[in-house]
Amino acid sequence: MSQLSQRPGISVVGQRHRHESADGHVTGTALYTDDLSQRLSGVLHAYPVQSTHAHAKILGIETSAALAAPGVIKVITAQDIPGVNDQGAKHDEPMLPVDEVMFYGQPVAWVLGESLEAAKAGAKSVTVDYEALESLITIKDAMAANSFHGIQPEIAKGDPEGAFAQAAHVFEGDFEFAGQEHFYLETQNSLALVDENGQIMIHCSTQHPTETQDIVSHVLGIDANEVTVQVLRMGGGFGGKEMQPHGYAAVAALGAVLTGRPVRVRLDRTLDMTMTGKRHGFHATWKIGFDEQGRFLGLDAQLTADGGWSLDLSEPVLTRAMCHIDNSYWIPNIRVKGRIAKCHKTSQTAFRGFGGPQGMLVMEDILGRVAPQLGLDARELRRRNFYTEGQNTPYYQPVRHPERLEAAWSQVLDTADIAQREAQIREFNAAHEHTKRALALTPVKFGISFNLTAFNQGGALVLVYKDGSVLVNHGGTEMGQGLHTKMLQVAATALGVPLSMVRIAATRTDKVPNTSATAASSGSDLNGGAVKDACEQIQARLAQVAAGKLGVPAHEVRFGDGQVTALGKSESLDWKEVVNAAYFQRIQLSAAGYYRTEGLHWDLSRMTGSPFKYFAYGVAASEVEVSRFDGSYVLRRVDIVHDVGDSLSPLVDLGQIEGGFVQGSGWLTLEDLRWDTSDGPGRGRVATAAASTYKIPSFSEMPEVFNVSLLQKAHEEGAVYGSKAVGEPPLMLAFSVREALRQAVAEFGLAGQPVELASPATPEAVFWAIESVRKGA
Repeated sequence: MSQLSQRPGISVVGQRHRHESADGHVTGTALYTDDLSQRLSGVLHAYPVQSTHAHAKILGIETSAALAAPGVIKVITAQDIPGVNDQGAKHDEPMLPVDEVMFYGQPVAWVLGESLEAAKAGAKSVTVDYEALESLITIKDAMAANSFHGIQPEIAKGDPEGAFAQAAHVFEGDFEFAGQEHFYLETQNSLALVDENGQIMIHCSTQHPTETQDIVSHVLGIDANEVTVQVLRMGGGFGGKEMQPHGYAAVAALGAVLTGRPVRVRLDRTLDMTMTGKRHGFHATWKIGFDEQGRFLGLDAQLTADGGWSLDLSEPVLTRAMCHIDNSYWIPNIRVKGRIAKCHKTSQTAFRGFGGPQGMLVMEDILGRVAPQLGLDARELRRRNFYTEGQNTPYYQPVRHPERLEAAWSQVLDTADIAQREAQIREFNAAHEHTKRALALTPVKFGISFNLTAFNQGGALVLVYKDGSVLVNHGGTEMGQGLHTKMLQVAATALGVPLSMVRIAATRTDKVPNTSATAASSGSDLNGGAVKDACEQIQARLAQVAAGKLGVPAHEVRFGDGQVTALGKSESLDWKEVVNAAYFQRIQLSAAGYYRTEGLHWDLSRMTGSPFKYFAYGVAASEVEVSRFDGSYVLRRVDIVHDVGDSLSPLVDLGQIEGGFVQGSGWLTLEDLRWDTSDGPGRGRVATAAASTYKIPSFSEMPEVFNVSLLQKAHEEGAVYGSKAVGEPPLMLAFSVREALRQAVAEFGLAGQPVELASPATPEAVFWAIESVRKGA
């Protein structure tokens, strides 16, 4: 067993602890970025001047009326930017446009006012002269116009054409599905101020403080060491705060530099929904072949991601989608081509799963469609094609521990009483003409690590004070997911002290530099490895001190629960006593920890390699009841078995599994993201820009019975204390809800009839699917 994954005898990891900020969350005392602006005087408020065209030339901007408005201090335009006018990952995303707007709602200028009301009034007074240009709003618009940007990668393995020639069954089809609004509780916001030395402090709701620091420094034309970014906590991120906050932080910083006063940028909900990127919608075409037993022989697919106006993170999102089109199934012959549509709307960005859900949805939709035509139960078709030991992915990475997928599948079958419930469902459906029930099982195999190998590193700074108390700084950000809680448990375990002796500091770029985004489900792996490394450095020094006191070699010293002991000795020392002695012996009581994920390699040009440290597995069974008359449905029961390795914090992990599943269910069944595609003045406008028009799951959409279990005996060798990531993989367990809806719709038609189901499968979409199968019957 590796040292990284080995747990000591006395361990705080693996225990059920509540979220470290739970009390603050429920009492309202937990501070978020915008709360800090209430503690400062002289704060200016920023408000955008938004484009009223999806695509247009800017002929002129007139700001004099705004500057004359009461309370307006400054109007920021592109001409005010002293450095590089770019806020993107690919240098194709001007922070403020110079001569062309690229989406409806794009900020053209920012008004700074003494109050938010003054800034809003000033923004209304700014006049912009436009010359409208042709705009491409839908992914099909872009495809028809051959409008693409970025790379066009291809995965190729085996001989798909030869496989189709030998196949007993060949099917073809296409599938277009929508994106998703992040709808984090806390909208995008930043607060910037400049101190007496010209140092810029930015408080920001960002998942990637280092990249926020980088973008701000090059927008201002200064070095990164002149910018400090701090993240207290976020009220949700889901990937929407990986790239998107940087421009808003730069606006706040630029405003603070220009005026010498603190500047606050906080988007209200409508601004956030009209200005920020979403999950990428996709269009897919596919051809698939099976043998007589219903096993895959070949797949040929084209995935087109709806990228929006700039690249943002669309390239790695696309490649991850391509790497996950196989989901849990071995496909011996495969070709997948990818491309990114360039449209005139918000630049789509990271969202929980980062392309993985889109690629896997294509596969699950294919299987759900063709199973009836193969004469197979969809559940059996899926299980029959699971990966087995010795097989590798379309990009040639060996699949380790595929038996865990089979174990989770079997556990769900047993604990959820699937056979008995399916018999009950058949009886119910026979007795009810206008209401039908169905139950579906779907698996998940999700790769953990960043696509870009360089991002798979983390840092930490651990400080032990003379009184024995411990302060942990790490490069990850807390967005409600419980990362800080896990890092507290890792530090307490690694040092051998009670959890009560360890505290977490806010994430800051001047404490831990050059960190990666808290994304790709890797926050615990990377930062946990770094925290553990720092703690072990300190513990090794303390072991030398304790060894002298106990009269034993250092390697025989043990730490646990605040006590320091030695093998074969009854005598023990108090942790605080050893720390104090170390101080007087001038032993360093702090350490910078570092971790890099080993064993990764990836050739983007060939789309081959081993980009993932491991795969996380899971299985969900969902049962629904559907009404023929309006397509409405009830999620009656959900049973999940999910692989988190040896959990660092079971209570936190259970919460992540439940939350991820619900968010995935929202994407697939409720959240109908729409843009205005008319030729009128609102063309390109986000039509679902408020909670009144964009529905996310609420209590009424929760399953009536919700059972979640962690897969046992799932230790992950080479990961911190044997754990696995849990942030993203559970989202894709929600495929089971959509597939259950498909099977319930099929009950209104003839046996063997395929069902095409839109995504999201709203009640309206379900109704029309029912009408289609009834006509077929």
